[in-house]
Amino acid sequence: MLKRIYQFALVLPVVAMLAGCAMTFPGGATSNPVGSKVGKATGHIYLGCLYFDQDASIMSAAKNGGITKISTFDVRFTSILGIVQGYETIVTGE
Repeated sequence: MLKRIYQFALVLPVVAMLAGCAMTFPGGATSNPVGSKVGKATGHIYLGCLYFDQDASIMSAAKNGGITKISTFDVRFTSILGIVQGYETIVTGE
Protein backbone atom coordinates (compact mmCIF):
# COMPACT_ATOMS: atom_id res chain seq x y z
CA MET A 1 0.00 0.00 0.00
CA LEU A 2 2.79 2.43 0.90
CA LYS A 3 4.54 1.62 -2.38
CA ARG A 4 1.41 2.67 -4.32
CA ILE A 5 1.27 5.98 -2.46
CA TYR A 6 4.89 6.69 -3.36
CA GLN A 7 4.23 5.83 -7.01
CA PHE A 8 1.24 8.15 -7.07
CA ALA A 9 3.29 10.91 -5.41
CA LEU A 10 5.93 10.59 -8.14
CA VAL A 11 3.50 10.45 -11.08
CA LEU A 12 1.26 13.35 -10.00
CA PRO A 13 3.89 16.13 -10.40
CA VAL A 14 4.92 14.80 -13.82
CA VAL A 15 1.31 14.84 -15.03
CA ALA A 16 0.83 18.34 -13.62
CA MET A 17 3.94 19.61 -15.45
CA LEU A 18 2.78 18.22 -18.78
CA ALA A 19 -0.68 19.75 -18.50
CA GLY A 20 -1.50 22.97 -20.31
CA CYS A 21 -3.30 26.02 -19.09
CA ALA A 22 -5.89 28.12 -20.93
CA MET A 23 -7.62 31.30 -19.77
CA THR A 24 -9.97 33.70 -21.54
CA PHE A 25 -10.20 37.31 -20.46
CA PRO A 26 -13.12 39.48 -21.56
CA GLY A 27 -11.68 42.67 -22.95
CA GLY A 28 -14.31 45.27 -23.42
CA ALA A 29 -17.51 46.20 -25.10
CA THR A 30 -18.88 49.16 -27.00
CA SER A 31 -22.40 50.44 -27.34
CA ASN A 32 -22.64 48.72 -30.73
CA PRO A 33 -25.09 45.79 -30.80
CA VAL A 34 -23.54 42.32 -30.74
CA GLY A 35 -23.21 41.23 -34.34
CA SER A 36 -23.11 37.90 -36.07
CA LYS A 37 -19.51 38.19 -37.35
CA VAL A 38 -16.53 36.81 -35.46
CA GLY A 39 -12.90 37.56 -36.24
CA LYS A 40 -9.81 35.92 -34.76
CA ALA A 41 -6.12 36.75 -34.74
CA THR A 42 -3.44 34.55 -33.14
CA GLY A 43 0.19 34.69 -32.15
CA HIS A 44 2.67 32.39 -30.41
CA ILE A 45 5.74 33.00 -28.28
CA TYR A 46 8.39 30.33 -27.89
CA LEU A 47 10.69 30.08 -24.86
CA GLY A 48 9.31 33.36 -23.56
CA CYS A 49 11.09 35.58 -26.07
CA LEU A 50 10.91 34.22 -29.64
CA TYR A 51 8.07 35.35 -31.88
CA PHE A 52 8.04 35.68 -35.64
CA ASP A 53 6.07 38.45 -37.41
CA GLN A 54 2.73 37.79 -35.73
CA ASP A 55 -0.20 40.11 -35.15
CA ALA A 56 -2.85 39.21 -32.55
CA SER A 57 -4.25 42.74 -32.30
CA ILE A 58 -7.91 43.74 -32.10
CA MET A 59 -7.70 45.50 -35.46
CA SER A 60 -6.18 42.43 -37.12
CA ALA A 61 -8.94 40.19 -35.69
CA ALA A 62 -11.61 42.63 -36.88
CA LYS A 63 -10.05 42.71 -40.36
CA ASN A 64 -9.90 38.88 -40.47
CA GLY A 65 -13.62 38.71 -39.64
CA GLY A 66 -14.68 41.51 -41.98
CA ILE A 67 -15.88 43.56 -39.00
CA THR A 68 -16.16 47.34 -39.25
CA LYS A 69 -18.15 47.98 -36.03
CA ILE A 70 -16.63 46.14 -33.05
CA SER A 71 -19.02 45.06 -30.28
CA THR A 72 -16.85 42.98 -27.93
CA PHE A 73 -13.40 41.46 -27.76
CA ASP A 74 -11.85 38.68 -25.70
CA VAL A 75 -8.24 37.61 -25.28
CA ARG A 76 -7.43 33.92 -24.81
CA PHE A 77 -4.07 32.92 -23.36
CA THR A 78 -2.70 29.37 -23.48
CA SER A 79 0.56 27.99 -22.17
CA ILE A 80 2.24 24.62 -22.40
CA LEU A 81 4.87 24.34 -19.68
CA GLY A 82 5.71 27.99 -20.25
CA ILE A 83 7.66 26.92 -23.33
CA VAL A 84 4.98 27.68 -25.91
CA GLN A 85 2.52 30.46 -25.19
CA GLY A 86 -0.38 31.33 -27.45
CA TYR A 87 -2.46 34.48 -27.66
CA GLU A 88 -5.77 34.69 -29.50
CA THR A 89 -7.89 37.81 -29.85
CA ILE A 90 -11.57 37.18 -30.61
CA VAL A 91 -13.69 40.09 -31.87
CA THR A 92 -17.46 40.18 -32.48
CA GLY A 93 -19.45 42.78 -34.36
CA GLU A 94 -20.85 43.80 -37.74
